[in-house]
Amino acid sequence: MATNASGHETIDQVAGKAHEAVDRAAGTAGKAEEYAREQASHAEERVREVAVHGRQRADDALERVSSYVRENPLMSIGIAFVTGALYSSLKRRR
Repeated sequence: MATNASGHETIDQVAGKAHEAVDRAAGTAGKAEEYAREQASHAEERVREVAVHGRQRADDALERVSSYVRENPLMSIGIAFVTGALYSSLKRRR
């Protein structure tokens, strides 16, 4: 019986160590998950800021172009014609 009791003690010690290892791994995984969530949140916030800034720049550019066309309608038609002709010429070569 002494061997049997010793065997149980060994099994209990191994089981205890295994439980400790699992608990440490779970704690580490929890911290890693929290860090990943924080980083994803920061990245999402940055993407939103960049998107707002991009939209703002696009709106500004559109306003400048619209203003130029209103102030210089004949020049705008000429630029559009030359641009279209150049594009068409380049497209035909391919």
